[in-house]
Amino acid sequence: MEEIMKILRETKKHVMTGISYMIPFVVTGGVVLAVCVLIGGEHAVPTEGALGKIATIGSAGLGLMVPILSGFIAYSICDRAGLAPGIIGGFIANNIGAGFIGGIISGLLAGIVVSYLKKIKVPSSLRSVMPIFVIPLVGGLIVSSIMLFIVGEPIAALMTFLTDLLEGMSTGNAIFLALILGMMNCTDMGGPIGKVSYGFGTAMLSNINPATGLPNESSLLIMAAVGVSCAIPPLACGLSTLLFKNKFNTEEKEAGKAALIMGCVSISEGAIPFAATDPLRVIPSCMVGGGLGAVIAMMFGAGNPAPWGGFIVAPIVTNPLVYVLAICIGAIVGAILMGILKKETKEQVQREDNDIELDIEIL
Repeated sequence: MEEIMKILRETKKHVMTGISYMIPFVVTGGVVLAVCVLIGGEHAVPTEGALGKIATIGSAGLGLMVPILSGFIAYSICDRAGLAPGIIGGFIANNIGAGFIGGIISGLLAGIVVSYLKKIKVPSSLRSVMPIFVIPLVGGLIVSSIMLFIVGEPIAALMTFLTDLLEGMSTGNAIFLALILGMMNCTDMGGPIGKVSYGFGTAMLSNINPATGLPNESSLLIMAAVGVSCAIPPLACGLSTLLFKNKFNTEEKEAGKAALIMGCVSISEGAIPFAATDPLRVIPSCMVGGGLGAVIAMMFGAGNPAPWGGFIVAPIVTNPLVYVLAICIGAIVGAILMGILKKETKEQVQREDNDIELDIEIL
C-alpha cells in the first residue's frame, strides 16, 4: 500500500512525463488532419483519393496519442518494464472510448502493477526473462483486463445514460440543451462524454424536413451548438498561451500553436495536453467557454447542416456571423478564465528569482 501511495503522490510528475512524449503525436496527427480537412473542402475528414490516404496519417497520429500517454506514464513509474503494459492498456482505453482520462488511469495502473511484479523474487535463471517476457505479458493481461471488464462497463453505461438524457431534453428548453451539449463537448475533449454530445448532434441531422430535403431547423440549431463547442477547447488553450505566457511552459506554448490550427477545424484533441496537465483549471475554463458559445449559437439562430464544426463549416452555416462570433467569444472567455485560474510556471518563477538575484548583485 505504501508503494501505491508513493506513486499516487507523484501522479502529476508521471502524467507530465507521459504528456511530454504524447505532444509530438498530437501535433503531427492533428496538424496533418487539419490540413487535409482544409484542403478537402468537404467539412469532414477526407476518405478517398490521395488526400484520404494522407488523412490516415493524421488519424494514426491521434490514434496513438492515448496509448503513448499511458505507456510513458507507466515508464515514468517503473522504467522500460512498464512500457508494454501501459501502451497496451492505453490502446484498450482508446478502444472502449475512455479517452485521455482512460489513458491516465491505464498508465497509473500499469505502473503500479509492474512495480509489484518487479518485487517478486525469482531464481537467478529466470531473472533475464522477467523484464522481456513475464512482466510485459502478466502486466499487460492484468491492466487490459481491468480496463475491459471493470472500467469499460461503467463507461458504456454512462454513454447510454447521457444519450437517453439528451434525447429526453431535445423536446424541452433549447437554450438549456445547448448549454449541456456545449459543456459536455469540453469535458474530455473527444472522450466518452464528448462523443455522446457529438453523436447526438450528428444523429439529429437525420431528421429531414420533407419540404426542403434538409435537416429540420431544430436539428440545424443543435448541430451548430455542437460544432461551436467542439472547436472551443483547443482554441481557448492556444489563445491562453498567447495571452498569458507566464502561465505556460515552453512545451505548452509550442503545443498551443498546434492547438490553434486544430481548433479552427474542430479537432478537440488539441486541448488534451493542457487538460491532462492541469485538469482542475483547464477543463472548467473550457466548459464555461464551450457552454457560452453553444448558447450564443442557439439563441441567435446559427444552423449547421454539416456533421462537423469549427470555422471550416462557416460558409455553409445559416447566420455564419453569429456562428463565428459564438466560437470567438467562447474561446476568448475560456482563454481568459484559464489564464486567471492557472498559476505561474516554475520556469517563470525561476526566471523572476534570477532577476531578483541579478538586481541585488548589481546594487
